[in-house]
Amino acid sequence: METRSTRPGPPWRQWAERTGRGPAWRSALLVAVLAQAASGWAAQAQPGRLPLDAFARILLLLGPALLVVRHRHPVPVAYGVVAVTLVYLGAGYPYGPVLAAPAVACFAALIAGRRRAAWGAVGLLWGGHLLLAHWLYRWLPPAGDGPAPWGQELGLTAWGLAMVALSELFRARREQWARERAEQAAAARRRADQERLRIARELHDVLAHSISVINVQAGVGLALLDTDPEQARTALTTIKAASKEALGEVRQVLDTLRAPGAAPRAPAPGLDRLPELVEQAAATGLTVSTETAGRARPLPPGADLAAFRVLQEALTNVVRHSASRTARIHLGWRPDALELRVDDDGPATGDPAGGSGNGLAGMRERAGALGGTVEAGPRPDGGFRVRATLPLNPETAPAPAPAPEPGREAP
Repeated sequence: METRSTRPGPPWRQWAERTGRGPAWRSALLVAVLAQAASGWAAQAQPGRLPLDAFARILLLLGPALLVVRHRHPVPVAYGVVAVTLVYLGAGYPYGPVLAAPAVACFAALIAGRRRAAWGAVGLLWGGHLLLAHWLYRWLPPAGDGPAPWGQELGLTAWGLAMVALSELFRARREQWARERAEQAAAARRRADQERLRIARELHDVLAHSISVINVQAGVGLALLDTDPEQARTALTTIKAASKEALGEVRQVLDTLRAPGAAPRAPAPGLDRLPELVEQAAATGLTVSTETAGRARPLPPGADLAAFRVLQEALTNVVRHSASRTARIHLGWRPDALELRVDDDGPATGDPAGGSGNGLAGMRERAGALGGTVEAGPRPDGGFRVRATLPLNPETAPAPAPAPEPGREAP
């Protein structure tokens, strides 16, 4: 199972994630301090502009004050800050840090997804300054001021375009971060779902087989309790052994829930336990013969477990749904795949035995996860066959499996 990390990310990413929520008085205060302090130096460097007075100081505070609510109301703040800036420049005060407030306001509008408002505010600032500097200057302070040089207009245009370009870049990066977080969350949910499916499949396979053995032996014990106590004792002994093994395997599966990622305390079952599986089937009165074709070789853990569970489920199917008391297991080792085949001579009992219809589906899921297939259905002679193919080099895509055969499903 996956756990989600709660460790905070870098400060700049935390800030990006918080953008758009709540007041932003810290950054607004920083812009206000910068405008108040640096505008005095700008006034000294621009003797042709009016010196800063109380009205100029108020305007330099009003713009940053609007920035406090820029995340909640990005559009009014963007246009409001630009309007305050144009009033400041139209009053004849010096250029400089006053342009920081509209930059922050338009940046916030773009990040909030209000692109038209941001571009409109930038256009308003540029067009308004063009009017002030080349037409309205005749009637505005300072007295005797002439038109601004066009080089200044080019600089202001470049500043506006650079500000918008940087804002667009940051907005694109922020959207990419959001997509990445969504994809990571979706991948974590998929991994959790797959892990839950794996655990459910393991529990189903373990319990279906063991409970089938217990059910058969309990019936034998009840039938012979009075007439053959010794045979009834043997049946109870088999029930005890089957229940003990089931408890051990269930505990092993559940341990993975309590300690995610921890190594299992016992190795997963594989084909090396096939004799034990045959012995358990014999305890239910089912005679099982095995044959092998080809050269056997070690399997990867996942394929080994899948092979064991497929055989276990197929034998459980025979015990619960077939009138035959014999079954045949065939292991065919091919260069590229392992073929598993379980046959019984039937006929089907027609008794669902409480089955939920998940046995064959579970086998197909196990094989499909490895790129293999499972086919199950009646034979022409009246028997039933389960045939599974597990690639030894699982690179082929799984083929669609046929629908489960009714009446032959394990619980």
